[in-house]
Amino acid sequence: MTVLLDAQGLMCPLPVLRARKKISEIAPGELLTVLATDPAALRDFQAFCEQTGHPFVSGVEAGGVYTIVLQRKS
Repeated sequence: MTVLLDAQGLMCPLPVLRARKKISEIAPGELLTVLATDPAALRDFQAFCEQTGHPFVSGVEAGGVYTIVLQRKS
């Protein structure tokens, strides 16, 4: 199952803070897809994953929107 978090229009650190809360609400192994427009989003989420141990699955940018997929650690 994949959960979607729309963080478009929010600037650092709000996308990561909202993702931290949301990822704690999903089951281990589930995916969290974050939509963000903050230009620092990819770097911020990679750092978040390094600090928390949640796998960083992917991060792509298209049209100014970053689609970032994280997996809740087991």
